[in-house]
Amino acid sequence: FSLVKDDPGQVETGNLWRQMREWIDRSYPHCALLAEWGDPRSSIPAGFHSDFFLHFDGDALRSLWDNNTGSIGPWSDGQPCYFDPDGKGSMQTFLTAWNEAEAAADGGGLVALPTANHDFSRLTCGPRTRDMVAPAFAFQLTWPSLPVIYYGDEIGMRYLPGLPDKEGSQLDTQARQGSRTPMQWDDGPNAGFSTAPADRLYLPIDPDPDRPTVASAQAVETSLLRQVRTLIHLRKQTPALGADAPVRVLHRDYPFVYTRGDSHLVVINGCQEPARAPLSDADGARPLDVHGVEITGGEVRTQGFSYGIFELPAS
Repeated sequence: FSLVKDDPGQVETGNLWRQMREWIDRSYPHCALLAEWGDPRSSIPAGFHSDFFLHFDGDALRSLWDNNTGSIGPWSDGQPCYFDPDGKGSMQTFLTAWNEAEAAADGGGLVALPTANHDFSRLTCGPRTRDMVAPAFAFQLTWPSLPVIYYGDEIGMRYLPGLPDKEGSQLDTQARQGSRTPMQWDDGPNAGFSTAPADRLYLPIDPDPDRPTVASAQAVETSLLRQVRTLIHLRKQTPALGADAPVRVLHRDYPFVYTRGDSHLVVINGCQEPARAPLSDADGARPLDVHGVEITGGEVRTQGFSYGIFELPAS
Protein backbone atom coordinates (compact mmCIF):
# COMPACT_ATOMS: atom_id res chain seq x y z
CA PHE A 1 0.00 0.00 0.00
CA SER A 2 1.09 3.60 -0.17
CA LEU A 3 1.14 6.48 2.25
CA VAL A 4 1.31 10.01 0.92
CA LYS A 5 2.64 13.00 2.84
CA ASP A 6 2.20 16.32 1.10
CA ASP A 7 4.80 18.38 2.96
CA PRO A 8 8.23 16.81 3.46
CA GLY A 9 9.17 19.79 5.59
CA GLN A 10 6.97 18.55 8.43
CA VAL A 11 9.37 16.02 9.88
CA GLU A 12 7.67 15.71 13.27
CA THR A 13 6.12 12.45 12.10
CA GLY A 14 9.48 10.93 11.21
CA ASN A 15 9.45 8.66 14.23
CA LEU A 16 5.96 7.49 13.30
CA TRP A 17 7.10 6.51 9.80
CA ARG A 18 10.12 4.67 11.17
CA GLN A 19 7.99 2.79 13.67
CA MET A 20 5.57 1.88 10.92
CA ARG A 21 8.49 0.73 8.74
CA GLU A 22 9.69 -1.56 11.52
CA TRP A 23 6.19 -2.96 11.96
CA ILE A 24 5.72 -3.51 8.21
CA ASP A 25 9.11 -5.22 7.86
CA ARG A 26 8.34 -7.46 10.83
CA SER A 27 4.67 -8.30 10.29
CA TYR A 28 4.19 -7.88 6.52
CA PRO A 29 7.59 -8.40 4.87
CA HIS A 30 5.95 -8.72 1.43
CA CYS A 31 4.55 -5.16 1.69
CA ALA A 32 6.24 -1.79 1.25
CA LEU A 33 5.75 1.83 2.24
CA LEU A 34 5.80 3.97 -0.89
CA ALA A 35 5.99 7.74 -0.50
CA GLU A 36 4.95 10.50 -2.85
CA TRP A 37 7.13 13.19 -1.30
CA GLY A 38 9.22 13.51 -4.45
CA ASP A 39 12.38 13.75 -2.35
CA PRO A 40 13.97 10.36 -1.62
CA ARG A 41 16.73 12.12 0.32
CA SER A 42 14.19 12.88 3.06
CA SER A 43 11.54 10.21 2.81
CA ILE A 44 13.68 7.07 2.69
CA PRO A 45 15.70 7.97 5.81
CA ALA A 46 12.35 8.79 7.46
CA GLY A 47 11.31 5.15 7.05
CA PHE A 48 9.78 4.64 3.60
CA HIS A 49 10.94 1.78 1.41
CA SER A 50 10.82 3.95 -1.71
CA ASP A 51 10.03 7.41 -3.02
CA PHE A 52 9.77 8.86 -6.50
CA PHE A 53 11.86 11.32 -8.37
CA LEU A 54 9.00 13.65 -9.38
CA HIS A 55 8.86 16.61 -11.73
CA PHE A 56 7.73 19.22 -9.19
CA ASP A 57 10.46 18.66 -6.59
CA GLY A 58 13.96 18.91 -7.98
CA ASP A 59 15.06 18.63 -11.59
CA ALA A 60 16.31 15.03 -11.74
CA LEU A 61 13.26 13.66 -13.57
CA ARG A 62 12.83 16.74 -15.77
CA SER A 63 16.45 16.52 -16.90
CA LEU A 64 15.66 13.08 -18.35
CA TRP A 65 12.21 13.42 -19.96
CA ASP A 66 10.87 17.00 -19.94
CA ASN A 67 11.11 18.45 -23.46
CA ASN A 68 8.97 21.49 -22.56
CA THR A 69 6.14 20.62 -24.95
CA GLY A 70 3.52 18.92 -22.79
CA SER A 71 2.27 19.72 -19.31
CA ILE A 72 4.23 22.86 -18.46
CA GLY A 73 3.82 24.08 -14.89
CA PRO A 74 5.52 26.54 -12.56
CA TRP A 75 8.23 23.93 -12.02
CA SER A 76 9.29 24.09 -15.70
CA ASP A 77 12.80 25.39 -16.22
CA GLY A 78 12.96 25.37 -20.03
CA GLN A 79 16.19 23.39 -20.00
CA PRO A 80 16.85 20.63 -22.56
CA CYS A 81 16.45 17.03 -21.45
CA TYR A 82 18.69 14.08 -22.23
CA PHE A 83 16.15 12.00 -24.17
CA ASP A 84 15.46 14.43 -26.98
CA PRO A 85 16.13 14.46 -30.73
CA ASP A 86 18.38 17.53 -30.54
CA GLY A 87 20.83 15.92 -28.13
CA LYS A 88 21.44 19.05 -26.05
CA GLY A 89 20.79 17.48 -22.68
CA SER A 90 23.12 15.95 -20.13
CA MET A 91 22.97 13.20 -17.53
CA GLN A 92 24.87 15.34 -15.02
CA THR A 93 21.80 16.75 -13.28
CA PHE A 94 20.25 13.32 -12.87
CA LEU A 95 23.49 11.76 -11.64
CA THR A 96 24.03 14.47 -9.03
CA ALA A 97 20.52 13.99 -7.66
CA TRP A 98 20.87 10.23 -7.82
CA ASN A 99 24.13 10.20 -5.87
CA GLU A 100 22.64 12.47 -3.20
CA ALA A 101 19.55 10.27 -2.85
CA GLU A 102 21.61 7.08 -2.72
CA ALA A 103 23.87 8.52 -0.03
CA ALA A 104 20.90 9.63 2.06
CA ALA A 105 19.11 6.29 1.65
CA ASP A 106 22.26 4.41 2.70
CA GLY A 107 20.85 1.09 1.50
CA GLY A 108 17.56 1.57 3.32
CA GLY A 109 15.34 1.97 0.28
CA LEU A 110 15.02 2.53 -3.45
CA VAL A 111 14.55 5.60 -5.61
CA ALA A 112 11.50 5.09 -7.85
CA LEU A 113 12.02 6.30 -11.42
CA PRO A 114 8.74 6.77 -13.35
CA THR A 115 8.35 7.25 -17.09
CA ALA A 116 5.52 9.73 -16.43
CA ASN A 117 2.54 10.23 -14.14
CA HIS A 118 -0.96 11.70 -14.21
CA ASP A 119 0.48 15.20 -13.66
CA PHE A 120 3.46 15.01 -16.01
CA SER A 121 3.89 14.53 -19.74
CA ARG A 122 4.23 11.09 -21.25
CA LEU A 123 7.48 9.95 -22.86
CA THR A 124 5.85 10.24 -26.28
CA CYS A 125 5.30 13.97 -26.32
CA GLY A 126 5.83 16.78 -28.82
CA PRO A 127 8.75 16.05 -31.17
CA ARG A 128 9.64 12.84 -29.29
CA THR A 129 7.69 10.12 -31.08
CA ARG A 130 7.14 6.54 -29.96
CA ASP A 131 9.91 5.45 -32.34
CA MET A 132 12.37 7.42 -30.19
CA VAL A 133 11.57 6.29 -26.65
CA ALA A 134 12.95 2.73 -26.47
CA PRO A 135 16.36 3.99 -25.23
CA ALA A 136 14.56 5.71 -22.34
CA PHE A 137 13.08 2.37 -21.29
CA ALA A 138 16.46 0.68 -21.71
CA PHE A 139 17.95 3.19 -19.30
CA GLN A 140 15.09 3.01 -16.81
CA LEU A 141 15.07 -0.80 -16.76
CA THR A 142 18.83 -1.22 -16.33
CA TRP A 143 19.48 1.53 -13.77
CA PRO A 144 19.56 0.51 -10.05
CA SER A 145 16.23 2.16 -9.26
CA LEU A 146 12.65 0.99 -8.84
CA PRO A 147 11.27 1.36 -12.40
CA VAL A 148 7.67 2.56 -12.66
CA ILE A 149 6.01 2.49 -16.09
CA TYR A 150 3.00 4.78 -16.44
CA TYR A 151 0.11 3.02 -18.17
CA GLY A 152 0.25 3.25 -21.96
CA ASP A 153 3.85 4.45 -22.12
CA GLU A 154 4.87 0.88 -22.93
CA ILE A 155 2.99 1.05 -26.24
CA GLY A 156 3.93 4.66 -26.98
CA MET A 157 0.65 6.39 -26.13
CA ARG A 158 1.22 10.09 -26.67
CA TYR A 159 0.57 13.13 -24.53
CA LEU A 160 -2.56 14.56 -26.15
CA PRO A 161 -2.61 18.38 -26.28
CA GLY A 162 -5.64 20.61 -26.44
CA LEU A 163 -8.04 18.61 -24.28
CA PRO A 164 -10.76 20.23 -22.17
CA ASP A 165 -10.33 20.75 -18.45
CA LYS A 166 -11.59 17.79 -16.45
CA GLU A 167 -11.97 17.92 -12.67
CA GLY A 168 -9.29 20.57 -12.25
CA SER A 169 -6.77 18.98 -14.62
CA GLN A 170 -5.99 22.38 -16.15
CA LEU A 171 -3.91 24.30 -13.61
CA ASP A 172 -2.78 27.55 -15.24
CA THR A 173 -0.38 26.40 -17.99
CA GLN A 174 -0.16 22.87 -16.59
CA ALA A 175 -2.47 20.81 -18.82
CA ARG A 176 -2.41 17.51 -16.96
CA GLN A 177 -5.30 15.95 -18.87
CA GLY A 178 -3.03 15.23 -21.84
CA SER A 179 -1.53 12.30 -19.92
CA ARG A 180 -4.86 10.90 -18.70
CA THR A 181 -6.59 9.66 -21.86
CA PRO A 182 -8.07 6.12 -21.92
CA MET A 183 -5.85 3.09 -22.40
CA GLN A 184 -5.71 1.93 -26.02
CA TRP A 185 -6.28 -1.82 -26.16
CA ASP A 186 -7.36 -2.58 -29.72
CA ASP A 187 -8.99 -1.16 -32.86
CA GLY A 188 -12.55 -1.61 -31.59
CA PRO A 189 -14.88 1.15 -30.40
CA ASN A 190 -13.14 3.55 -28.02
CA ALA A 191 -9.90 1.64 -28.66
CA GLY A 192 -11.30 -1.24 -26.60
CA PHE A 193 -11.42 0.85 -23.44
CA SER A 194 -15.20 1.02 -23.01
CA THR A 195 -18.43 0.13 -24.78
CA ALA A 196 -20.01 3.42 -23.64
CA PRO A 197 -20.83 6.13 -26.20
CA ALA A 198 -17.71 8.14 -27.00
CA ASP A 199 -19.19 11.31 -25.51
CA ARG A 200 -19.54 9.56 -22.14
CA LEU A 201 -15.82 8.84 -21.77
CA TYR A 202 -13.88 10.67 -19.07
CA LEU A 203 -11.56 12.04 -21.76
CA PRO A 204 -11.57 11.33 -25.49
CA ILE A 205 -9.53 8.62 -27.16
CA ASP A 206 -6.55 9.76 -29.19
CA PRO A 207 -8.11 10.52 -32.62
CA ASP A 208 -4.92 9.74 -34.55
CA PRO A 209 -5.67 6.78 -36.88
CA ASP A 210 -2.08 5.64 -36.29
CA ARG A 211 -2.50 5.52 -32.52
CA PRO A 212 -0.77 2.50 -30.97
CA THR A 213 -2.77 -0.27 -29.34
CA VAL A 214 -1.79 -3.29 -27.29
CA ALA A 215 -3.24 -5.64 -29.92
CA SER A 216 -1.31 -4.10 -32.80
CA ALA A 217 1.92 -3.91 -30.76
CA GLN A 218 1.70 -7.57 -29.77
CA ALA A 219 1.54 -8.53 -33.44
CA VAL A 220 4.75 -6.69 -34.43
CA GLU A 221 8.05 -8.16 -33.33
CA THR A 222 9.85 -4.80 -33.40
CA SER A 223 7.16 -2.83 -31.57
CA LEU A 224 7.93 -0.74 -28.51
CA LEU A 225 5.81 -3.05 -26.35
CA ARG A 226 7.84 -6.09 -27.42
CA GLN A 227 11.09 -4.20 -26.70
CA VAL A 228 9.89 -3.19 -23.24
CA ARG A 229 8.86 -6.76 -22.46
CA THR A 230 12.31 -7.98 -23.50
CA LEU A 231 13.95 -5.42 -21.22
CA ILE A 232 11.74 -6.39 -18.28
CA HIS A 233 12.50 -10.09 -18.81
CA LEU A 234 16.22 -9.37 -19.05
CA ARG A 235 16.18 -7.39 -15.82
CA LYS A 236 14.29 -10.16 -14.01
CA GLN A 237 16.68 -12.84 -15.26
CA THR A 238 19.89 -10.87 -14.66
CA PRO A 239 20.62 -9.86 -11.05
CA ALA A 240 23.36 -7.47 -12.18
CA LEU A 241 20.74 -5.37 -13.99
CA GLY A 242 18.46 -5.10 -10.95
CA ALA A 243 18.36 -2.65 -8.07
CA ASP A 244 21.14 -4.07 -5.93
CA ALA A 245 24.22 -4.35 -8.13
CA PRO A 246 26.65 -1.41 -8.22
CA VAL A 247 26.72 1.01 -11.13
CA ARG A 248 29.78 2.71 -12.62
CA VAL A 249 29.52 5.45 -15.26
CA LEU A 250 32.11 5.21 -18.02
CA HIS A 251 30.89 7.97 -20.36
CA ARG A 252 28.37 10.56 -19.26
CA ASP A 253 26.34 11.98 -22.12
CA TYR A 254 25.96 10.88 -25.76
CA PRO A 255 26.28 7.97 -25.52
CA PHE A 256 25.65 7.31 -21.85
CA VAL A 257 27.75 4.26 -20.95
CA TYR A 258 27.82 2.42 -17.63
CA THR A 259 28.48 -0.98 -16.11
CA ARG A 260 26.30 -2.93 -13.72
CA GLY A 261 27.95 -5.22 -11.24
CA ASP A 262 31.21 -5.10 -13.25
CA SER A 263 29.69 -7.88 -15.35
CA HIS A 264 27.32 -6.08 -17.70
CA LEU A 265 27.65 -3.05 -19.93
CA VAL A 266 24.82 -0.69 -20.91
CA VAL A 267 25.03 1.86 -23.72
CA ILE A 268 22.29 4.47 -24.27
CA ASN A 269 22.01 7.11 -26.99
CA GLY A 270 18.95 9.28 -26.37
CA CYS A 271 19.29 11.60 -29.38
CA GLN A 272 18.90 11.34 -33.15
CA GLU A 273 22.57 11.80 -34.08
CA PRO A 274 25.08 8.93 -34.01
CA ALA A 275 27.57 9.09 -31.16
CA ARG A 276 30.69 7.28 -30.03
CA ALA A 277 32.84 6.97 -26.94
CA PRO A 278 36.17 5.33 -26.06
CA LEU A 279 35.72 1.95 -24.42
CA SER A 280 38.51 -0.33 -23.30
CA ASP A 281 38.36 -3.90 -22.05
CA ALA A 282 35.01 -4.58 -23.73
CA ASP A 283 36.11 -6.57 -26.77
CA GLY A 284 34.32 -9.89 -26.78
CA ALA A 285 31.32 -8.53 -24.87
CA ARG A 286 28.30 -10.75 -25.50
CA PRO A 287 25.25 -8.89 -26.83
CA LEU A 288 22.07 -9.56 -24.84
CA ASP A 289 19.71 -6.93 -26.26
CA VAL A 290 21.26 -4.62 -28.83
CA HIS A 291 19.65 -2.08 -31.16
CA GLY A 292 22.07 0.05 -33.15
CA VAL A 293 25.16 -0.27 -30.94
CA GLU A 294 28.54 -1.68 -31.94
CA ILE A 295 31.71 -2.23 -29.91
CA THR A 296 34.86 -2.33 -31.99
CA GLY A 297 38.44 -1.09 -31.99
CA GLY A 298 38.44 0.21 -28.42
CA GLU A 299 35.28 2.30 -28.77
CA VAL A 300 31.53 2.03 -28.80
CA ARG A 301 29.57 3.40 -31.75
CA THR A 302 25.87 4.14 -31.59
CA GLN A 303 23.19 5.03 -34.07
CA GLY A 304 20.56 7.60 -33.17
CA PHE A 305 18.03 6.49 -30.54
CA SER A 306 19.88 3.26 -29.86
CA TYR A 307 20.77 1.09 -26.90
CA GLY A 308 22.75 -2.02 -26.14
CA ILE A 309 23.06 -4.36 -23.18
CA PHE A 310 26.09 -6.65 -23.10
CA GLU A 311 27.60 -9.26 -20.83
CA LEU A 312 31.27 -8.45 -20.31
CA PRO A 313 33.92 -11.13 -20.68
CA ALA A 314 35.16 -12.56 -17.41
CA SER A 315 38.35 -10.86 -16.24
